[in-house]
Amino acid sequence: MSSATETSDTDSASLPALAGRVVISVDAMGGDHGPAAVVAGLALSADKNPDIAFILHGRGSELRPLVEKRGLADRCVIRDVPGVVAMDDKPAHVMRHGKDTSMWSTIEAVKRGEALVAVSCGNTGALMAVSMIRLRKLEGVNRPAIACLWPSRNPSGFNIMLDVGADIRADQQDLLQYALMGVSYARNGLELERPRVGLLNVGTEETKGRAELKVAHDMIQAAAEEAEFDFAGFVEGGDIPGDRVDVIVTDGFTGNIALKTGEGTAKLIGDLLTGAFKHSPLSRLAALLALTSLKRFKKRIDPRRVNGGVFLGLNGTVVKSHGGADATGISAAIKLAFQLGRSGFSDRLAARLASVSGAGQDEPLNKE
Repeated sequence: MSSATETSDTDSASLPALAGRVVISVDAMGGDHGPAAVVAGLALSADKNPDIAFILHGRGSELRPLVEKRGLADRCVIRDVPGVVAMDDKPAHVMRHGKDTSMWSTIEAVKRGEALVAVSCGNTGALMAVSMIRLRKLEGVNRPAIACLWPSRNPSGFNIMLDVGADIRADQQDLLQYALMGVSYARNGLELERPRVGLLNVGTEETKGRAELKVAHDMIQAAAEEAEFDFAGFVEGGDIPGDRVDVIVTDGFTGNIALKTGEGTAKLIGDLLTGAFKHSPLSRLAALLALTSLKRFKKRIDPRRVNGGVFLGLNGTVVKSHGGADATGISAAIKLAFQLGRSGFSDRLAARLASVSGAGQDEPLNKE
């Protein structure tokens, strides 16, 4: 974790200039491509959405020229913070010594109510640790979860899977909470009035799986009617990109392996197709004739379009962008953060988890 010798004032005097917009707090120093990629992603989002504004955290001397170059000065407040959380920093070290970092400052803006959602491309473990210590877990939540959007055959184009890496463990009560959190995310993020939930297992038969999975199966099934979602029972790995369910519930160990396998497979398919179409002059001609279809296919499997895991179960919404995200990927994470912030997602999630009996009161965006 690197830092300068003194921390600049983080005065909020310029925040009124952002009034009337959905304000997103952004860690400019996290990620592999540095602040230039982050600001470029912000500019892409700002061009498409006049209702969005940003509090940008990082070294002011680096950020001001980038913000001015992109014409974001009237949409962006810069918090001059000297410290940077490195990708190899230990979460415990960041929790003890990270108060002068851009990541910490990003979460603080949400805690103080200055921004609705935080976005960072930085160290996942450190971001979760800082988020938990500053925002705190929602009442009754044992283990927060990370939810991701997975390309699927559903009309929305995506399924939601959680947990994908916040915690490698999950007992039956955790899995029930993941189901309720996933339902709330599906309603507010995908605008699904009655989401379908599946519990990931090694088979669909009710006799299969670990003991806690069988108990979780019965608990989720019992909660479904009152919480107004449909429970499809156990699902398998092949259902993750399918159209059988909208929300896939699993523990963080299994979910993270599935996520990384899916990302690697998508890249492999893209590379193999590129190689095949470059193989000969005839295949190059075929690629030219199929150019429109190939572009559509590439966009469909492009992981940048679904860049952004959401931390669920905290008193505030945090979106974790991929560390290697470019401007397109960061823009996708910002778009997701905007949609969740505009919907009042954090408050709705808290209401859902307060009691199963109140879960059915969540409404999709189009009912506001």
